[in-house]
Amino acid sequence: MASNPDFAASPAAFPSALSLAGDSGAARIVTDLFAEQVARRPDALAVAQGARRLTFGELDRGANALARRLRDAGAGPDVPVGVRVGRSPEMIVSLLAVLKSGSAYVPLDPAAPAARTAAMLENAGAPILVADAAAGVPGPWRRVDPIGDDGEAVADGLPPLSPDFSHRLAYVIFTSGSTGEPKGVEIEHHSLSNLIDWHLGAFGITSEDRTTQLAHPGFDAAVWEIWPTLAAGATLHLADEDVRRSPEALRDWLVREKITVSFAPTPLAEALMALPWPEESALRCLLTGGDVLHSRPEASLPFIVVNNYGPTEATVVATSGPVPASPSSEPPTIGRAVAGVETLVLDESGAAVAEGEAGELLLGGAGLARGYSRRPDLTAEKFIPHPFRAGARLYRTGDRVRRLPGGELAYLGRVDEQIKIRGFRIEPAEIQAALERHPAVLSSLVVAREGEGAEKMLVAYVVLARRESDDALRAHLREELPEYMHPAAFVPLEAFPLTPHGKIDRAALPPPPRSRADGAPRSPLEERVARMAAELLRLERVGIDENFFAIGGHSLLGTQLIARVRDAFGVELALRKIFEAPTVARLSAEIERLLRLRIEEMSEEEAERLAGRPASAAGSSW
Repeated sequence: MASNPDFAASPAAFPSALSLAGDSGAARIVTDLFAEQVARRPDALAVAQGARRLTFGELDRGANALARRLRDAGAGPDVPVGVRVGRSPEMIVSLLAVLKSGSAYVPLDPAAPAARTAAMLENAGAPILVADAAAGVPGPWRRVDPIGDDGEAVADGLPPLSPDFSHRLAYVIFTSGSTGEPKGVEIEHHSLSNLIDWHLGAFGITSEDRTTQLAHPGFDAAVWEIWPTLAAGATLHLADEDVRRSPEALRDWLVREKITVSFAPTPLAEALMALPWPEESALRCLLTGGDVLHSRPEASLPFIVVNNYGPTEATVVATSGPVPASPSSEPPTIGRAVAGVETLVLDESGAAVAEGEAGELLLGGAGLARGYSRRPDLTAEKFIPHPFRAGARLYRTGDRVRRLPGGELAYLGRVDEQIKIRGFRIEPAEIQAALERHPAVLSSLVVAREGEGAEKMLVAYVVLARRESDDALRAHLREELPEYMHPAAFVPLEAFPLTPHGKIDRAALPPPPRSRADGAPRSPLEERVARMAAELLRLERVGIDENFFAIGGHSLLGTQLIARVRDAFGVELALRKIFEAPTVARLSAEIERLLRLRIEEMSEEEAERLAGRPASAAGSSW
């Protein structure tokens, strides 16, 4: 088994940012690196999926045959070619064939609607589609079957691509856009080469390694899984869908296949970290990324965990760092810049912020994309001139980070996810970090949702290690955060809903539940308090067991409710009582207790006078 003891022992194995302008010269491209492995070890296993096996020689011959047919169909430099082939050895053959033909591949999800696939092909300007005859994608594409006719699988090799290919397109990957339409990110060969060179050096990958392909084909993590492995002469193992869906099944498969290095999207990696692992596991490194990592590995795990961050626009990975084992109250960082990548943290005016201050993360260096396919306007908006280096560019990530004293970056959330409620600017990541310091909270996500009749409210979605009450979570937050940052509602989930790419699907998060089944007032006092709450929240009615904060309440409205209670009943409630007793039933019980105490302390004359007060003022219970 390959090893890299320096990597496991120290973060120094992750090189600091280099001062690069994005021009790495005539970098050796991935097809050259693959050709070296074919020449050196043609009979070594390259791709495995169950009983299906391809050696480096077989993979090379199959890709050469398909590449010839692609060239006949019009493939060539900077010509995008769609690849709509499911996770299989044929998918790897197809992607490699596109690169060998000189074109750039566009990975497409075979399960996506045909109309969406057609829109992506049109957006990318791809005239050719590699897909089987049953694909059924409408449009004027020249379709090429991934499986050729008899005899083509042993076609002779193709001449190598010219040295100037380092600045030709390698692939175009689509990401979701803020307008709802996908946008194609164009990545050149020199950027892919930079990713490969960093990965092989940082993780000590050799031909003895066994790695995995788990990511969705349209997710750029698949780029990271496939090409460094083949460039190193290692073996790429493709997981079946049933393995990918179950953490336990995936763990057993990783152990059975003697996998040494694997990537898993963040939620799946967290599930793997929580499982027991056998001592005979060959896994030495679990890579993760794609979403916010909440948990840390236990020291007893037989592998290290490495957290990675990077937008598609910066060629998959921009920062990386090993995650120290728990216990720790701080969330894991996103590490430091990888080799060839520059990181800057700037404020709203474009000035560099001081260490420890928050700002937007901008990326530069060899990993930057060429831009967005057929979107010069968006390219100019997101890829800006470098403020400190003439002729260089930076990519605005839209992510807020803080540079820590040791040089690592702490992820704080999206710039556009800042929430403004009642004049307060709120960072959801800060609330999430506080929640996750509660021992029962495994992970959390805080979002703003429209309240029912009131303004926006904060909702916390939590994955819990054990059952915990909302009151306990509120009490915990009161020790750490001001009240305007307290979520109005807590929604427990067994797991976060995920997109096909393994990220949290925010659109699928359920709304906070409301319970009004048996919420009718049982006394005139409860009826009066319920009416007060309904008026403040601008609701038709409020059930006596409904949580004031879960239906749109907040501390300002809580203050107004206390004032109305004081005017109506002549009792003083502290604001914290609204948080401790946030339902009409519990608040009414507290008002009744205070009224009883007050009557016990009154003289007989005062009690008689209070008893004669109108029910609308004092409540008809008295």
